Parts: sequence; structure tokens; C-alpha cells
Amino acid sequence: MGKIGGFLEYDRKENQKVSPIDRIKSFQEFYVVNNAEERRCQAARCMDCGVPFCQSAMSLGGMVVGCPLHNLIPEWNDAIFREQDKHALSRLLKTNPFPEFTGRVCPALCEKACINGQDGESVTVHDNERYIIETAYENGWMKPKQIRHRSGKKVAVIGSGPSGLSTADTLNKRGHLVTVFEREDRIGGLLMYGIPNMKLDKNVILRRQKLMEEEGVIFKTGVDVGKDIKIAQLKKEFDAIVMCCGAKKARALTAKGIDGVKGVRFAVDFLTEVTKNLLSDNLEKSVTKDVKNKHIVVVGGGDTGNDCIGTSIRLGAKSVTALEMMPKPPVERAENNPWPQWPKVLKTDYGHEEAIEKYGEDPRIFETTVKEVISDKGKIKSIVTVKVKFEKGKLTEVKGSEQTLPCDLLLIAAGFVGAEDYLPKNAKTELGPRGTVATEEGSYRSNVEGIFTAGDMHRGQSLVVWAIAEGKACAREVDDYLMGYTNL
Repeated sequence: MGKIGGFLEYDRKENQKVSPIDRIKSFQEFYVVNNAEERRCQAARCMDCGVPFCQSAMSLGGMVVGCPLHNLIPEWNDAIFREQDKHALSRLLKTNPFPEFTGRVCPALCEKACINGQDGESVTVHDNERYIIETAYENGWMKPKQIRHRSGKKVAVIGSGPSGLSTADTLNKRGHLVTVFEREDRIGGLLMYGIPNMKLDKNVILRRQKLMEEEGVIFKTGVDVGKDIKIAQLKKEFDAIVMCCGAKKARALTAKGIDGVKGVRFAVDFLTEVTKNLLSDNLEKSVTKDVKNKHIVVVGGGDTGNDCIGTSIRLGAKSVTALEMMPKPPVERAENNPWPQWPKVLKTDYGHEEAIEKYGEDPRIFETTVKEVISDKGKIKSIVTVKVKFEKGKLTEVKGSEQTLPCDLLLIAAGFVGAEDYLPKNAKTELGPRGTVATEEGSYRSNVEGIFTAGDMHRGQSLVVWAIAEGKACAREVDDYLMGYTNL
């Protein structure tokens, strides 16, 4: 695949980023996409692997190696190299219905499993994927598919995040009549309101929505199923129901003095407000006042925490501090973390880069959490932090390590503990120990006849690529339920 010896001839070149000092001036996407000629050189680096781990999605050391969608990566890399972009698109869409999303926000499990990655120079799979789909849109290749045969079966999909969209798209193309219910004013779930615009421009979502609507999918926004409309009512109208509502019940902090204090917010609520105001051209009049020239502290070291850092900087924060309970990862792989396992190494993401550029230092403080929130007249004023360590599997405080930090806004990005429970209660579906809708192993069928689930609501907080994969797999089971067989 690709050019014989291409990996020896060409060095890895990722899409470049706009410099931190320039990109923090706006919420625009900050990647400078390489031209087609450079993309072909990068695709040429793909090897004719005997076992392409990049597309395997196998478990090693308790972690998944390669793409959960089993993308045909060597095939479309070869097509890019040979200037067969339309063929590359056909191979990409065969496994991934939404490469414009994964090509922007996926952490690229595929690249970490690339055999070239043994020396740190894996193929730029992530950038190549984005090139294929954006080239397709630019050339008018992404046209609505005509669904020639309809089954007459009707399916309600609740939630329009990546799993809901994936489920809806797959079932619609199979010929079923699909209606997607979304409680927010726009579709996309966390794609729309959990991932900031500089990582995923919202026009990318609207572009896909238009295409799906032209293919026959019906979207109903501003409808909160379980409140505005009950499951019992949907069951009368639809032959199957799929719940894809995510796992948005945020993990709270238990710090002293935190209850009822103004200026303490969950990260996703904060990011949602910023995006809503950005889309309504109301940014300067609302959320900015809570951040501009203020001291911001973010609790949590994942992608959401990083997004809060980048967002706060763009809103003019005076300082941003990020607290992480876990120890600082090594810069290079440890001996017990060999390729092709996911590399447990220090990741300096875009928000960290911007903080270093603006404030002169990495914002992260490792092995630290919030011990106490200090307020004045009900408004947060500062926090007391404490060092922590794990001893015999238990988290303990380090005595005498307390420090006081100024804090005008505390953003909690400490993960999620499961699905919001009002919809499962209304549907009478059981929840498992992780707070997600319970199903049999390898199944997406709930304990209630005709009700299925997929995505984070099924597997717990995870990646966009996993949500898309779950949506496809769930759709297959729904199709079998509706038809008595499936060809998906």
C-alpha cells in the first residue's frame, strides 16, 4: 500500500496549527490544512503491513488498539497516494459515516497502533481522513442518497449526538423511517455543545444535518423526551425506540464549603453556554463577564478540562490553573507500555500550549485536588488545594501540602457518573452499576420490549469514534428486531 519505501523517503508532517498567540484571538478552527501534494506524500508513508493494527480495534493490556470503526486505512491511504480521491472516499464511507467529525476530534487510536509509530513517526491517518471528506464536500461528491425502498417501519432515536446520528443514518439508509428527538435547540449533542468551536466548527454539523434531512431523516429539536413527551406516547407511534442521550450526569466535588457557592460550574454547562452565546453573537454580553480578567481553576485533566482552558483563554482570563489528581505521565513510553498499546505519556494539548504561550508556564498541577472552597457573600473567592497520592489503591491527602489559590470561577471537568435518570425512569429501563442503561453483554437491547440504547448512555463516557461505532452496531440489532433478519 502507498509507495514502496515511502515511510523511508518522507518524514511525518501533520497539519500545522495557527500559532497560539494568534489563534486565541478567535473561536475559529486553528488547523492549517496541508495541500493535496503534501497529503499524497503523507499517504505514501503507509506500509503494506501484514497485520494492520491501525484498523484492528483489538484489546491489549486492557486498552483498545486501533480504530473501533475498523476503518480500511491502508486502502484509502493507497488511493490518496495514487490520486484516486473519489475511490478513497468510497472506502472511507464504507466504515465511517461521519469522517468530518472523527477527522477533527478523534484522538486517533489508529495512529498510536501504526507500525511506523514504533519510532514515533506514525502515518498521519487523522489528517488524511479529514482531507478525504473535505475534498469530497468541496467537489460536490457528498450528495444525498436516494432511499429506493422503505420498510414502513418507524424508529424514534432520542438524542442527536454521534451515537444518535450514527444510529439514525444507518437505519435510514436501510429503509426505515427515522425521527430524531433532541432536547436542545440544535442537533449534535456534545458535538455541538460540548466540543468548542475551535475544535469543531458548528457549520460542519449543520452541513451534515442538511444532508441527512435530504435523505429522509426527520429532526425534532427542543423536544425533551421523558418530560415534554412520554415514552408511552412514542411507543404508540414508533416500532422501535433507541435512547442515545449520553452520560451527562457530571461527577461532583466534595470539597468543604462548595455547596451553594456561586462561581462553581460543571465544565459541560460552561462550554454549552459559551457555544450558545457564540452562535447567537451574544458572547461579549454574557459569559465573558464571568471569565475576563478573572482567575479560573479547572479540575480535571481530560479533553473537557483542556477545552475549558482554551475557552477561558479566549474569553480573556487573567490566569488559568488546571488541577489533576493523577501523577504526571512520563514523556516517553515506559517499558511496561510497549507498542502497539496506547501510549501512556504526557500529552500537551492545544489549551496547554496556549496557556504556556500566554502565561509563561504549563497550567497543570498534578497529584492535586480541591480541599476547600472559600467564599465571600456566597461567591467563590479562593480555593485550598492539597496534594494527593494513591496508597494501596486508596487516595490519601499529603499532610501539610495545602495551598491557597485565588479563584473567581471553578470549573469541574472530573468526568461523568452515568446517564441522567429521568428518561430511563420514564421508559422503565434498568440501569447498570455504571449508571448506564443495562443490556446483555454485546447487545444494545434494554429490558423493555422495543427499546434499545447506544453510545455513552450504553457504555459510559467515551470517545466520539466509539459512539459512532455503537450507533452502527445498535442499528444492526434494531434492524434484526424490526425485520426478523438484517443485512447490515
